[in-house]
Amino acid sequence: MAHATRQESHDFVRGRDLEWRERGFDLLRGVAAYTGNGLVAGVAQAVARHPEAKLDEAFNHKQVASKAWAREQLFLTLGGRFERIWIMGGWYGVLAAMIFDDPRFSVGEIASFDIDPAVAAVAQTLNAKSQSRFRAVTADMYTVDYAAGQRPDLVINSSCEHVVDLRGWLARLPEGAAVLLQSNDYFTESEHINCMPSLAAFAEAAGLAELLYSGELPLKKYTRFMLIGHK
Repeated sequence: MAHATRQESHDFVRGRDLEWRERGFDLLRGVAAYTGNGLVAGVAQAVARHPEAKLDEAFNHKQVASKAWAREQLFLTLGGRFERIWIMGGWYGVLAAMIFDDPRFSVGEIASFDIDPAVAAVAQTLNAKSQSRFRAVTADMYTVDYAAGQRPDLVINSSCEHVVDLRGWLARLPEGAAVLLQSNDYFTESEHINCMPSLAAFAEAAGLAELLYSGELPLKKYTRFMLIGHK
């Protein structure tokens, strides 16, 4: 490739990328067939239908570990029965898919909110098995009316490091609303505009009326913090 033209180099990289996606799809589809797991099948379909999606980032080991931790502590703290869960900044709907995949949970509906319109179709594909109980909503979490109509009995925000004014956003929720919040101390990530230096600082910033759980999950480059309680 030393004397290849720019177009030839581009075609080579694109061809290699397409080959990787096809092989990845075949691999995931095979794992889904072997395990009978709907989540893995959803990932396979998302890889095939949305090649532009950054699913490798959404499903990297740190993202999955953080969401598995959230799911486990949610069950231990508030149980597994919910009529309606709203996930803010839900991205590709991975946390929703993980909750649906856990037989300990009985959830009427999960709505995944994200301001990016490009992620809704990916989230719907990933959660296709739970289609009747899943909604991907394109909306700004600062403009959502949390008290109107059918209110959620749990609001999750696992990316509070992206929320400029955490207390201001929480003020939009009804008094007593159950919440699960996650943030981190990954200050070197440019997109993180409101990291927390410690779990205590996170708890103070949130100012929950009732704190039922607080904990830390040490990861390679940062520590993730979590709060579960009532506003």
